[in-house]
Amino acid sequence: MRYRDRHDAGTALARALLDAGIERHEPNTIVLAVPRGGVAVAVPIATALGAPLDVIVARKIGAPGNPEFAIGAVAEDGASVIDESVVARLRIDPGYVTDTARREAEEVERRATYFRAGAPPLRISDKTCIVVDDGVATGATLEVVLRLTKARDADRVVAAVPVGPPDTIHRLGRVADLVVCPLQPAGFSAVGFWYDDFRQVEDAEVRADLDAYSSGPERPEAPKRPT
Repeated sequence: MRYRDRHDAGTALARALLDAGIERHEPNTIVLAVPRGGVAVAVPIATALGAPLDVIVARKIGAPGNPEFAIGAVAEDGASVIDESVVARLRIDPGYVTDTARREAEEVERRATYFRAGAPPLRISDKTCIVVDDGVATGATLEVVLRLTKARDADRVVAAVPVGPPDTIHRLGRVADLVVCPLQPAGFSAVGFWYDDFRQVEDAEVRADLDAYSSGPERPEAPKRPT
């Protein structure tokens, strides 16, 4: 199983959420996308569920000399997760972690303001929040987002990703109330391997998707449950 692109992954994930018992047009449900790639996945999900869509922004903290390898992540409101065991194993200077986390936090705030066009985040207290990304590897970024969502008093937190390694999905289950991930390959390798089209998403594309959804596009019927 592979996904054609992020929209295809979102359509498949919407079906999986319906099968997991998430209801359509439930007034207390909100979809939160992790930009950049998570927004394109989240749009078909929000459409299928008839739910509001917002972003929840986070950035990974990369290892020295290897920025794609996450040693932690920082999200809005300053929430952060640091993998102290990895920091110790790689003998990373604590000053590097502090400085990098501060820079990434500034970038998080810039992106959050841009993606929402200066509007405040949607209220999520007492809501069922479906947190969507385009996939997970270490899961550090999604974990910090899930913790932030809980800290904002969400009633229920659902992590929804198209693909991720089984051990990461298991670990996220300790943070989220429910994790929905249709594809959990033992030989995971990388998120992009499971997509035919996994091109980089630009900030302007994220903003365009969010603007189009909030302006009330024509929305298709939700994916049907298999009979």
